[in-house]
Amino acid sequence: MISRHAIQVGALGVFVALAALPMARAAEPAPPVRPAISEEAATAVAQMGKTLSAKELSFTAKTIRVYLDQSGQPLHIFHMLKILVRRPNRLAVEVKGDDGSHDLFYDGKSVAVFSADRNDYITITAPGDIPSALNEVFDKLKVDFPLVEFFADSPDRAFLNGVIAGWQVGTANVDGVECRYLFFSRTPDIDLELWVQKNSEAIPRRLIVTYRLLPGQPNFIAEFRDWNTQVHPSDSEFAFQPPAGAKKIELGPAVAPAHEGSK
Repeated sequence: MISRHAIQVGALGVFVALAALPMARAAEPAPPVRPAISEEAATAVAQMGKTLSAKELSFTAKTIRVYLDQSGQPLHIFHMLKILVRRPNRLAVEVKGDDGSHDLFYDGKSVAVFSADRNDYITITAPGDIPSALNEVFDKLKVDFPLVEFFADSPDRAFLNGVIAGWQVGTANVDGVECRYLFFSRTPDIDLELWVQKNSEAIPRRLIVTYRLLPGQPNFIAEFRDWNTQVHPSDSEFAFQPPAGAKKIELGPAVAPAHEGSK
């Protein structure tokens, strides 16, 4: 995906752990289709939503992004993420991956994206809450966070937004924990596979997103660990302090889109 700010963001480096193939945005309205979701799948997602609604939480995620290169060969990028959340408007993400180290900080007023390898960063104004801030990041930097539904006001409703069918496939053991294995079809072209603990907390343990209409049907895979809803982070943990010598990348003016019919 080419950003309208490709030059400026390219100088920063692509925050690829957050730039998985785009999922449906949480703010988009659900289509006028009555979803066919089984009772056990709906209950599990509702329980997960209650757990994810904790005011403060932290977790880690191992992600794999699959995409096709110019020759059509499927390639994989691995990342490890440490995520710290304080609702409604604090988020810190530390990323280490095949393409380097990147961090994101949201302090309730602005978002900073920092490349440790390049020692440069970019900031954008983003008042509001976590989902709206991540939407600003997408709109201005073309960087998409695939887990934005986890931080919505109602994570269960955000996760099911656009879903037209869902059911429990069965059960599976993930890292020694018995989980419900759930499948959801999200209109028009996305399938979701979700593994949540088989208890009243329904903590998510694994997520696979498949993009059915894209060439090769690439996917995004995440495995979650170290869930903690008893953390009490301070404001300083969400505030970005540029290290010595770090270069600030200025975001240039947006390029106006061409009108329909123009060459």
